[in-house]
Amino acid sequence: MLVAVAALLHVTWNVLLKTAGDPLAAATLSMVIGTLFLVPAVAVGWWLVGRPAIPSEAFLVGGASGILEAVYFGFLAAAYRRGDLSVVYPIARGSATLLAVLFGVLLLGERLAPVGVAGVAALLTGFAVLQRPWRVLRRRGSGNGMDPAVAFALATGVTIAAYSAVDRVGSRLIAPWIYAAILWLSGAIVLVAWALVRPGRRAPDRPRVSVRRAAAGGVLTVTAYMCILFAFSIAPLTAVAPLRESAIVLASGWGALRLGEAAGRREAARRIAAAILIVAGAVLLSLER
Repeated sequence: MLVAVAALLHVTWNVLLKTAGDPLAAATLSMVIGTLFLVPAVAVGWWLVGRPAIPSEAFLVGGASGILEAVYFGFLAAAYRRGDLSVVYPIARGSATLLAVLFGVLLLGERLAPVGVAGVAALLTGFAVLQRPWRVLRRRGSGNGMDPAVAFALATGVTIAAYSAVDRVGSRLIAPWIYAAILWLSGAIVLVAWALVRPGRRAPDRPRVSVRRAAAGGVLTVTAYMCILFAFSIAPLTAVAPLRESAIVLASGWGALRLGEAAGRREAARRIAAAILIVAGAVLLSLER
């Protein structure tokens, strides 16, 4: 239930981010508003439960996760400026699952059972159907290279895999709601600092940000993240991380159909089918473990 609620809230927030104007400015505003929403509530709760000690390791791990979260927002915003929600979201979320598996196999010496191999195959097939890499090869032959939106989506996937692993540790060092406040505050500080020195931040052609959408996104993403942290505190990473990617189908369908990103029903069906394959692969991998 926690993962299902988080998936629904997360995809809603991504729709708001994609449609709020400048994605990075919207993400920064969302994180700041989320911090203002979360940190005071956590401070009051911490006081009411007797001011439990917070180990220094929790600050270190939470700070590291906050930095990774800020980097994640940066890559995701760059991808959304250049590509469609129905393409960027599945690649970013699905590649994170695949990277976690590759890390286990290549660096930790783990082995995949047949169901895990089927999961990897479904993920790779979904990516191929969605992105059609043969077109990338043709573009590279003509000197155009890889689609920048795909490159930033893959970079987003790397940061998702990284902060998921860090959060799995941090959520068991201390109560998840206290840990969330630490990482959210550190992430907001990093994003605001970047916003102040960001090149071209005052460019006249930069899209204006919808404060209402960004604010709603800030509350939604904090709530979704709290659900995931509580799930991490009672279940293993390999079960929670893949299953949360059920939001991929929702994002792909919303972008293709509601935002008009797909040129016709056939294109929309291709994107949604690719998203379903990616989710199937993630679920198979979670069952394998």
